[in-house]
Amino acid sequence: MTSLARYFPFLAWPRPTAALLQGEFWAGLTVGLMLLPQGVAYAALAGMPLITGIYASIVPALIAVLFSGSPRLGVGPTALSALLIGASLTGLAEPGSAHWVLLAAWMAILAGLVQAVLGLVRAGWLLNLVTAPVLTGFTQAAALLILASQLPAVLGLRSTWSAVWNTPSLQHFDGHAIAYGVGSIALLVLAKRWRAAFPSAIVIIALTGIVSWATGYADAGGDVVGHLPSGLPHLTWPGMLSWEEFSALILPVLVISLVSFLETASSAQVEHQQAGTRWNENQDLIAQGLSKISAGLFGSFATSASFSRSAVNLLAGAKTGYSNLFAILLVVVVVLWFIPALYHVPQAALAAIVITAVVNLIKPRAILYLFQISRVEGCIALATLLLTLLTAPQMYWGVFAGIVLSLGYFLYQRLHPRIIEVAPHPDGSLRDRHLWQLPAIAPEVLALRMDAELDFASAQSLERHITDQLAQRPDIRILYLAALPINRIDVTGVEMFVRLRRSLQKQGIALHIGGMKLPVEQILVRAGALVPGDDLVLYRTDAQALSSLAPSTPTPKSSVPPGYARG
Repeated sequence: MTSLARYFPFLAWPRPTAALLQGEFWAGLTVGLMLLPQGVAYAALAGMPLITGIYASIVPALIAVLFSGSPRLGVGPTALSALLIGASLTGLAEPGSAHWVLLAAWMAILAGLVQAVLGLVRAGWLLNLVTAPVLTGFTQAAALLILASQLPAVLGLRSTWSAVWNTPSLQHFDGHAIAYGVGSIALLVLAKRWRAAFPSAIVIIALTGIVSWATGYADAGGDVVGHLPSGLPHLTWPGMLSWEEFSALILPVLVISLVSFLETASSAQVEHQQAGTRWNENQDLIAQGLSKISAGLFGSFATSASFSRSAVNLLAGAKTGYSNLFAILLVVVVVLWFIPALYHVPQAALAAIVITAVVNLIKPRAILYLFQISRVEGCIALATLLLTLLTAPQMYWGVFAGIVLSLGYFLYQRLHPRIIEVAPHPDGSLRDRHLWQLPAIAPEVLALRMDAELDFASAQSLERHITDQLAQRPDIRILYLAALPINRIDVTGVEMFVRLRRSLQKQGIALHIGGMKLPVEQILVRAGALVPGDDLVLYRTDAQALSSLAPSTPTPKSSVPPGYARG
């Protein structure tokens, strides 16, 4: 059973009891009542037929909960994924058309394949390419774009913004839509402040639908949900695309694969922290991938884990995946018997649901906070934000630009490691001599420490630094290298070490090394770079080196392993 549960996590769920199922039912009911209106609203944001938002909340959500190692995640349509879909397909087809649905289905299938394959080969670490600054900048930009996309609906815009600018008039707006939209936003905000777990969205849907029906809003030409097909979704293989269309989907698919799983990661980590368990990102990658593939095969669009619904599920007391099964069951009941009730719901109310869901993503202080920590990473976040806005609707370029900037900064740091001259601090440690204004270990000793791995990226910097220092201080007779921070060495590092030792020998300078880690030592031994000689002295710790190089420096007694000399 244990081995099967690794591949089918639902087999590890606790045996259901009446007490457990009662708590899971109420938690699932709460999430289901959120899922229904959000599914419809996010389908509109993605440019999809509204019913597909509900379809995405059935089979894809079921697949995700059964195969996920984080079964309490609220999987289904999300604002960020819906925006990416709608923006990526702009210009390729008409929103809501059959071809648009076909493209969205293939996006879901391809993104699902990417995630499933990454999970199967245990490559979840690749998602670390999207750093926190990149995600912060992209999320802020995406939230602004979502708000901008929903303003026409919430304000009942009958024409275009260009027409409003050229001929300002209230006739461009529908007063009833404004009342529905603004009123819904106000009620949703008040309900959230009153009780975060309260399913206010479904109440707004019901209330505005009743008022719309009673006032004949649809008959008067108001923009409402309209007719939605009843019945469950069917398994269908989408038609094939041309090679040009497949190639146009490559970048959007990659971005959706990355961003949607980062949504999942943020929610899953909260769940596992609360439960005191370890998060298996590879299993969740597989689950999210299978969920997206099923979404495409059932005529829907790419799903993800919703942070808000996952948080509400936990807040409502969900303990297992049974809560999500109850939520899915509620959606099925609505699809089978209550779909016609959505006919009179104003589109402005759906826009209000989207706006209140994403407004919390706008956090200017998050970018300011990044600047406080690191100006460079703050600039990366700001650049990602601006490029995402400027390249919309092809907003995936903002993400890729942010990733390139982050990798460039990472490589710059690796190519320019921190190399300092160290000296004994009164607390007994070796610290930056110039920063702390400390005296040298000894007049003829140059003590250096590089806080990086000794590899192709850092080797040249270390060699150049040592050469420059020795040129400025011809009286140096001993070079001490505090090697404790060096936890890895590659071929380039070995070659640099050999060159350095030979160069020091010619200058009559002895090389003393302290704290060398065993993996580094083993590689140097295999390379023949640690051949014993009068020019090389090894110490197990910095304290042993100090006791030899500066005898007056107090140091605790400790043993020296065989093969290590005491200078």
